[in-house]
Amino acid sequence: MHAMVLTARGAALTMQERPDPVPGAGEVRVKVSACGVCRTDLHVVDGELPDIGYPIVPGHEVVGRIDALGTGVSGLAPGMRVGVPWLGWTCGHCSYCEHGQENLCDRPQFTGYTRDGGFATHLVADARYCFPLGEAGDDTALAPLLCAGLIGWRSLVMAGPGKHIGIYGFGAAGHIVAQVARWQGRSVYAFTRKGDADAQGLARALGAVWAGASEDMPPAPLDAAIIYAPVGALVPIALRAVRKGGRVVCAGIHMSDIPAFPYNILWQERQLVSVANLTRQDGLDFLKVAAQADIRTHTTAFPLERANEALAQLRDGKLVGAAVLRP
Repeated sequence: MHAMVLTARGAALTMQERPDPVPGAGEVRVKVSACGVCRTDLHVVDGELPDIGYPIVPGHEVVGRIDALGTGVSGLAPGMRVGVPWLGWTCGHCSYCEHGQENLCDRPQFTGYTRDGGFATHLVADARYCFPLGEAGDDTALAPLLCAGLIGWRSLVMAGPGKHIGIYGFGAAGHIVAQVARWQGRSVYAFTRKGDADAQGLARALGAVWAGASEDMPPAPLDAAIIYAPVGALVPIALRAVRKGGRVVCAGIHMSDIPAFPYNILWQERQLVSVANLTRQDGLDFLKVAAQADIRTHTTAFPLERANEALAQLRDGKLVGAAVLRP
C-alpha cells in the first residue's frame, strides 16, 4: 500500500510504501477510492490537537470497498462499499457510551488522528464504525458527507428547529448543511470571509436568502447560528446576530481563543454550545436524509500524491466546497 504520512508537527506529508495492513478481530481492511480533506486534517498537520503520535496517516472522510475481514465481523462483506468517519472506535463501557453519548467516550480513537486514516490506498477500520453506502452516488461526491456532512448534521440538530439559520464559514460543512436546511424549509444566511465572492455565490446558488461577510449583521435576527470557521472572534459576532433565546453552535474540534465579550449579548437566554464528534446514529440518520434531500457536494479532486497541495488550498481559503483525494 501507499500512504501520505505525517512524520512531525507542521511537516509536509510524504508518500511512503508500506506493507498492506492486516485487519484484527472486529476490523475490516478498506481499499480507499476517495478521501475528503477536512479542516480537522489541517489541525492534525499543524499540531493544534493534543497527543498526536507520529507517524500518522491523516484523513477521515473515507469511501472505499472492503477487501479483507478480520475475525468476528458480521454484516459486512468483501466488495461492499463503506464510509469510514472521524470517530473510529469507542470503548462501549464508560458512562458516556452506556448512556447513548459515545461521541463523548472517555477512551475514543479517531480516524486520521489516533489511528491511521484515509490519505492512503488502504486502511484498517473498526467494523462497528463503517457505514454501508450502497451503490448510488459517486465516491468523490460521497466522501465529504463522512465528516463535513455528519458534523454538519449534528450541529444543525443542536441548533434547534428555528427557521432563520446563520452559517459562519461556508466551506465543506456549510454548503452541505445549507442544502439540508433549505430542504427542511428553513432560511439560510451565509457568512464568509470578506470579499469571498465565490463562496457567497455558491451560497446563493444553493438557496441562501442572504450572503455577506462574517462581520456583517444579517437583515433579520437569526434563530440560531452555526460556526464552522475555527475563529473564536466569530462567537461574539454571532451572539449579536441571534435573537433573544437564540443559540450559537460552535461546530469545530478546534477554535482560536474566544475574546472577552459583554454579558448583555449572552443575556436574555441566548445559548452558546459546542459539538463534539458524532455517534453512529448521527451517521445513519444523516445518510438517510442526504439521500432524501438529494444533497450534491461541490468538490475538487486531487490525486493522493498532491495531498499537500489540497491542504494548502484549504488553509488559504482557495477552495469552493470540498477537496477530495483520489488514490
